[in-house]
Amino acid sequence: MKDLIWKLLGGYILIIILMLSSTLSYGQVVVTEFNACWNQENTTEWLDSLENCEITKVEMDRPGKQQLQERHKVSIVPTLIIFKDGEEIKRFEADISFRLKATRKEVQLFINNLTE
Repeated sequence: MKDLIWKLLGGYILIIILMLSSTLSYGQVVVTEFNACWNQENTTEWLDSLENCEITKVEMDRPGKQQLQERHKVSIVPTLIIFKDGEEIKRFEADISFRLKATRKEVQLFINNLTE
């Protein structure tokens, strides 16, 4: 009876470890949108529907955000930067009309390739 209990307990622990490790692997990819309050009409509406990544949004014209803009060398909004393990991997920038040309499908495909 004790062997059965230990086997069940071991199985549950293994399942928990596998679930945690799969969650952590998705957390390594972060997509950050840099935009400004004055450019809200060009916000990337589909950003929250991306899968297998964390999403952050930075409004650069808010107090205290100047350092992020300088650190990541963002010169036009919106700009999407994809990070993996804290390192910039890919950048999608707006054109001269302040509109992002990248599509949701294009960005999601890039993320999927990173997480495989």
